[in-house]
Amino acid sequence: MTEWYFYDVKSIYGRYFQPKAVFLMRAIGLYVRALSYLRPKIDTPRKVAMLYPELFKQLESVRWDMERDIPWDTFDAATLSDEQAATIKMNAITEWSALPATEMFLRDNRGDSDFSAFMSIWFFEEQKHSLVLMEYLRRFRPDLVPTEEELHNVRFEFDPAPPLETLMLHFCGEIRLNHWYRRASDWHTEPVIKAIYTKLSQDEARHGGAYLKYMKRAIQNVGLEAKIAFAKVGVLMASARRTTQALHPTNLHVNKSLFPNDTIQSRLPDPEWLERWLDTQISFDAVWETKVVERILHNLSLLMERIFPTVQDLNKYRKELTQAQLAASAAGAASMTA
Repeated sequence: MTEWYFYDVKSIYGRYFQPKAVFLMRAIGLYVRALSYLRPKIDTPRKVAMLYPELFKQLESVRWDMERDIPWDTFDAATLSDEQAATIKMNAITEWSALPATEMFLRDNRGDSDFSAFMSIWFFEEQKHSLVLMEYLRRFRPDLVPTEEELHNVRFEFDPAPPLETLMLHFCGEIRLNHWYRRASDWHTEPVIKAIYTKLSQDEARHGGAYLKYMKRAIQNVGLEAKIAFAKVGVLMASARRTTQALHPTNLHVNKSLFPNDTIQSRLPDPEWLERWLDTQISFDAVWETKVVERILHNLSLLMERIFPTVQDLNKYRKELTQAQLAASAAGAASMTA
């Protein structure tokens, strides 16, 4: 699934978080913009080998075939309700938004051919997610197959956003979607769609793993700047339980000129479906939300080589990084005027 817009970090905090956090996030937002001019290098950057060739081999080796690996012949019409079928259509359209997401990624990562090449894998697999859901509907509920117009409606331009923050946001989004699809598989009662959602959840977990490799590479290449970006977005995405909004890229604003119709979900035939799906259908409750937060914190602990038992610990670390960046900037400015 898809994308994000940088100003939305501040808008979410402004709507749902305490005033102190609002001030803090606004200050961080301004500071991150300043990084494009300052960019002091505290850590010692080093270039690493391209990731795309090995990722291609790994993902190719586990790629499933839509004809051979989906148990189409086990379909049981009596176990598919109208309510369940309608959610399959919404997810099919949502997955189609990988198209504008890929366009955004390629535009904002022109200087990174390795990551841009990986987008060929990610785009193919995410579009296949949409396609297999539509194929399910075509076979068993043809009245619900999305129209080309409905699919095209989620293709629109995203405003430019900082690549490192976007990378982290997508990493968190893949973790969240893996858990959503696991719950969707549990909720559905029809055997074929249960199997499909299991396949999709496994793909999303692998995509998260690939993004994590690019995050590790970013830390090796640009050091502190990447750590700050990942910690900042990590604090936001691991604080989702404090909001009433599903913090997934497809539910965040991505184009100021189209506001408020600039989220993927707002452009679906039923813009309210996601909250209903999460809250009353697949029952993505506090227990499952905690699982998402734990996976985000666990992976960031490995990435930063520091344990984050809670989001508060991660936020403390983010503040330390920001202070180190500010000190480096001051030292750099002082040396230039000396």
